[in-house]
Amino acid sequence: MRVFLTGATGFVGSRIIPELLTAGHEVVGLTRSESGRRQLEAAGVRPHLGAIEDLESLRTGAAQADAVIHTAFDHDFANYAANCEKDHRVITALGAALQGSDRPLIVTSATVVGDSEDGEPALETVFNAAAPIPRVATEIAARSVLASGVDVRIIRLSQVHDPVRQGLISFYVDHARASGFAGYVGAGDDRWAAAHVSDVGRMFAAVLERGSRGETYHAVGEPGVPFRKIAEAVAAGLDLPLVSLSPAEAEAHFGWLAMFIGRNGAASNDWTRARLGWEPKGPGLIADLQAMDYGRASPAP
Repeated sequence: MRVFLTGATGFVGSRIIPELLTAGHEVVGLTRSESGRRQLEAAGVRPHLGAIEDLESLRTGAAQADAVIHTAFDHDFANYAANCEKDHRVITALGAALQGSDRPLIVTSATVVGDSEDGEPALETVFNAAAPIPRVATEIAARSVLASGVDVRIIRLSQVHDPVRQGLISFYVDHARASGFAGYVGAGDDRWAAAHVSDVGRMFAAVLERGSRGETYHAVGEPGVPFRKIAEAVAAGLDLPLVSLSPAEAEAHFGWLAMFIGRNGAASNDWTRARLGWEPKGPGLIADLQAMDYGRASPAP
């Protein structure tokens, strides 16, 4: 198949590419820059110049593809709600280009959208449209496109990591470095799901080849790592004190990160593993945090 991939030069997208190429697919990657074009060509990918703000470039790329994988996202969390609404527009545009066909559209969301807020891990079968996270806009768009007849499949990401990047935790590391301590809320027993980036790359290929219309999958290797363990690893890596904060203190201290820290971030992967025959193999989150070079600034997402 010819696969149109948004976010092709990104952390996740760049790990999807070799999985697709190894499986014999042709990959067309969205990029906005000359350096991105060179990176994609070196990886064996045909560049498609455009941007997620340029909906016409997205429609053109999708119209010429047999399948679309959408991983691009603006990670400026200071404007999180606006960027989630942007994602809504992108998914709608991609879906319009695929209308009237059986070509799949794989959309990237977040496991927190499957949290029913009952204290249990998020489930693939749950969509909490009332979740206090703007990312629900992604799945509202995806489900609208699905209802219009497009073969939409959703992959929800947890904290995707290697020894260089760790999802939201990369921002937490920078915040701890700037504030002089690694904080957590209360006992730090809120849990965060995580997955190694190599396992996530394999999952996208599996969903393309073995997934089905309307299904949701969790890219989760570890269902729930206690946040105190994360804070301990970061404190040790930065040689900073570890500090417990009250919920009110955390709200003031963490800024936009307070939207996530202190709340349930655990997520099940049971249904996904059974449905796809996918098994996580990569290192765990704490192992990658312990292997991280804390002398380097976190790379841009």
